[in-house]
Order: sequence, then structure tokens, then C-alpha cells
Amino acid sequence: MSKILELREKRSKLWEDAKAFLNEHEGNMTAENLSQYEKMEEDIVLMGREIEALERQQKMEMELTKPVRSAVKPEIVQQESEKTGRASKGYNDAFWKNMRSKNSYDVLNALHIGTDSEGGYLVPDEYEKTLVSALEDVNIMRGLATIINTSSGDKQIPVVASRGTASWVAEEGAIPESDDSFGLITLGAHKLATMIKVSEELLNDNVFNLEGYISKEFARRIGAAEEAAFINGNGTAKPTGVIGSGEVGVTAASSTVLTLDEVIDLYYSLREPYRNNAAWLMNDATIKAIRKLKDGNGQYLWQPALQAGQPDTILNRPVKTSSSVPTIQAAAKTIAFGDFKYYWIADRQGRSFQRLNELYAVNGQVGFRATQRVDGKLTLAEAVKVLQMKA
Repeated sequence: MSKILELREKRSKLWEDAKAFLNEHEGNMTAENLSQYEKMEEDIVLMGREIEALERQQKMEMELTKPVRSAVKPEIVQQESEKTGRASKGYNDAFWKNMRSKNSYDVLNALHIGTDSEGGYLVPDEYEKTLVSALEDVNIMRGLATIINTSSGDKQIPVVASRGTASWVAEEGAIPESDDSFGLITLGAHKLATMIKVSEELLNDNVFNLEGYISKEFARRIGAAEEAAFINGNGTAKPTGVIGSGEVGVTAASSTVLTLDEVIDLYYSLREPYRNNAAWLMNDATIKAIRKLKDGNGQYLWQPALQAGQPDTILNRPVKTSSSVPTIQAAAKTIAFGDFKYYWIADRQGRSFQRLNELYAVNGQVGFRATQRVDGKLTLAEAVKVLQMKA
């Protein structure tokens, strides 16, 4: 039995034990009982994260075990076309040689292929794919949203603001006019930046995996900042978040407690066509509250995933968690439910790096600056409904 399947079965058993414990002490829960149940819940959450980490590791290992090339045959080698621009081997070698060495004058011509308008060097194609892949692992919204690439200028997306209708008319009666109205959603480009300092000793040590370190650290920083903006951004010098853009489907009767009826009402506040591809988005703390909710048949709303690669569910729709979603408190929008493909993310050109030789030289360090330009907006407000706690 695989480790992942074993953990899933163990997690499912733990959830059954937690449900039985709740049922047994329903109505007479003591502080000691509550502490014991919360320990069960914590184990369920931690086990879920371990399963997710193992599945990501398994996915990466499968990618790494794929053959990187076919059998070496002279005639095939001769037929291969030489990559150009940022995908070329010369540019890739020059990029990393320049990152490691201050005086790589012999590679400047190759680097000029990808020089951007700010004086940084665009990431080589092969490395940029690694970075984007890492972003998707730590950024929930990038896995849910629609992602487009823009080269320059604002991206305008036409949307239908209102639809026309048909009417019953009498014989020879006038047919009323009913036109569709259209609007435009504009996606611009907001700048996201970070810097990393690396000691000169590490840079000069050939054992140090500079590429891997920068990829992992930039992915962590950029992914966290992106997700916070894609969920809660106010649109000022950053993307507009999905939580603030979605329509309020339900306002809770309490500022601190969720009820079963409110979760079900939120589900049905979303029109049926959007529910087919909808997902739940909330904080771990909110899921903790929902785990205690049961329907009229005594069945719990939250159900753990039993199969590899499948998410936990609420009302048979997948649950996604992010620490960027507000927790349960007065006036907070704590749950979003909808088809997040209607949230569009626009990546402007490539991410760029620049080596900063002098800024930290007094400390024996070299700085690396990374920048990217990105925007995000919900194109149809009705595609995502949110639950807002009582003010």
C-alpha cells in the first residue's frame, strides 16, 4: 500500500472517530472534551497537509523521471533546430554566468538578447517555466483562475453587462426592443518586486545550487504576495481581489458563528450554471467551524477525500484553503463559492532579474532583485458568491 493511500485511510478513520466523539458528547461538551476534539481536528489538518506535500513530491518525481531526450542519433541531432532568444543555450549559460560573476564581459552580447527596459535580464525560458511551476504549487488562485499573457499595454476584456429578453406579443403587435449591453474589464500591470542577498562565499562555491535557491525563495515570496492580492487586493497598485469583487450571497445572522442553513443558502445563491465548476475558498479556521455542522440526516457537511489527487468536499464541491481569506469575525467575508475561472490573471511579459553588485558589497554580499508585472480581476461578479458575517 502506498504511503499516500495509507495516510488517506488513516485520516478518514480519524475523521470517523472525531465525528463519533462529537456525537457522543453533543450537548454536554466539557472543556476537557473540547480540548480532546480539537486535538483530533489538528491531527486531521496536519495529515491533510502531509498528504498534499507527498502528492506534490510524487508529481515532481514523475516529471523528473521522464526521459529528457530520445536516443542519440547523429541524423536527429543534425535536424534539431537551434533555439533563439531567451530559449537559446548561449543565453541560458550567459544568464547564470552573469548572476555568479561580476565581471562576465564575454557574455554581455548574449545577455543583450533578453535585456528589458529596466536594465534587468529576463529569465531564460527553461528557468522561467520552473519558477512559474513553483508559483502554482504555493498559490491557490493560480490553480483556479484563468491566466493570460500580455506583451504591452492594457488588456481589455469585453463582458456582457446585461442581456436582452424575448417577449410574447399579440398578432401584428409591436415587438419591443431589448438589446444586450456590453462593458469592458481592463487588466493592467502592477509591479511586484523582491530582493535576495547572498554571500560572496556561497556564490563562489560551486557546490551551492544558486538556481534552485533563487527559484524556491522567489517562488515563496512572490507566491505569497500574489495570493494575498488575488484574494484581498483593493486594486490600488495591486490586483483586485476576488473576495471583494464577488457578490454577497448570504449575510450571516451572527458575527462569530456559522450555521448549516447559511452554508447551504450560499451554495444555492450561486446560479446553477456556475455551480457545475464551482469550488469553496476559505481559511482553515473557517473549515474547522464547518466540520461541526450536520444536515437533517446527521451527515456532516465536510467530507475528507479518500482518493489520491482528490480534494476534500462540502456539498460535493471541492474545498480550497488559503490563509489569505479572512477568518470569522464581524463584517468579514469569510467564504467564497463560485467558478474561479472567471477570475483572470494577466502576466505582463517575463519576470526579470538584476544582480546588484555594489549595494551590499560592504557586507560581502551580492543582491539579486526580481520583478514581475501582473494584474487580476473578477470578470463576472455573479460567478462568485461570498458569505459575509454580521457587522
